[in-house]
Amino acid sequence: MATKVLDSWALLAFLEDEPAAEEVKKLLLKGEAGTHKLLLSVINWGEIYYSVMRTTSKERAETIAKEIAGMPIEVIGVGDDLVLAKQAAIYKATRKMSYADCFAAALSKVRNAELITGDDEFKEVEGEIKIGWLN
Repeated sequence: MATKVLDSWALLAFLEDEPAAEEVKKLLLKGEAGTHKLLLSVINWGEIYYSVMRTTSKERAETIAKEIAGMPIEVIGVGDDLVLAKQAAIYKATRKMSYADCFAAALSKVRNAELITGDDEFKEVEGEIKIGWLN
């Protein structure tokens, strides 16, 4: 089973019916079918929530949160072992990336999973993790 990490860019593209929505929908269907394991960092979940709340409303952010909860996506916390937080901190210290994006990249690295995104900021780690680019 292939493991994929969804960045907030990918989920927002799907939720806002942007051009990459169809590709993300295919991944979600594979997640429902059990052929793909889909992961989302809790930090990126928070990024989605605050982005939607900032651009629309808290009510819309709550609706989106419920939609994500119904998707075949496992939300991954930082954890007490700090492995994920440490890798994200290393990326933040050594790359020009937002802290939230560092968590998506770190989750991909720690879980040896492909990161699904269309965010050019991830070019910073393109040689270190596998990236599935969305258009």
